[in-house]
Amino acid sequence: MLELTHFETAPTRLRGRNIQAGYQRGWGLQFGDLVGNIHRDPLYARAVRLARDRSVVAEQNRMNLYLIIRFGFAGLAPGHIVEFGAYRGGNALFMAAVCRELHPDMKIFAFDTFEGMPATDPSRDAHRAGDFKDAGYHELSYIIEREKLDNLVLVRGLFEDTAATALKGIGSVRLNHIDCDIYSAVKFSYDVSCNHMVDGGYWVFDDSLYSSCIGAMEAVEENLIQRDGRFAEQVYPHLVYRNWDPTTDCN
Repeated sequence: MLELTHFETAPTRLRGRNIQAGYQRGWGLQFGDLVGNIHRDPLYARAVRLARDRSVVAEQNRMNLYLIIRFGFAGLAPGHIVEFGAYRGGNALFMAAVCRELHPDMKIFAFDTFEGMPATDPSRDAHRAGDFKDAGYHELSYIIEREKLDNLVLVRGLFEDTAATALKGIGSVRLNHIDCDIYSAVKFSYDVSCNHMVDGGYWVFDDSLYSSCIGAMEAVEENLIQRDGRFAEQVYPHLVYRNWDPTTDCN
């Protein structure tokens, strides 16, 4: 069993982040022995089987989510997980399987059109409307039922049409996994979740550092960094920000 409970001990909230935890996760995955240790963890091995063939999330990105879910929620107020950009649902299935064992009172809400990307901005984004349209919504619904993942809820439609109402019912959020490749979706997914994020909650951006997602990075630069003055807790394998700085508020 993976034992890394030292991750969140004596957190230092400098500039709205626990930089020690960020280094432990990021450095451990890039240069240390965390990858091998996680591969040998029985819970990770069981959960990751559900993601195979249904997810394009890089394995080390998924491993970092696993570390946050397993070790990063200690001391946080109750809340749920939201994922904006579920595609074929593999990563949502993975998180639901992990939380079913570790956090049985938490739910995962997976937001997506499940019909491909909406309109994009060609001045920023490499992707185009209709990309990732092979989501397989009905097959995903069947897998959720087959695996008895009652803690996974699919929210189907454009984010702008579904998220605000859904979040009112969801209430508090501990983790927002923003797995969107385009500027508008990343900006909206961050903004709409701000007032629901618990103290110390996580925003995790899956795509902003990819070569095909400059628009996603621009959304982080403009909104989290320039507008809201946030500092990253982690930069590898993806960007992680925390909701800790009492002087920072979402615009």
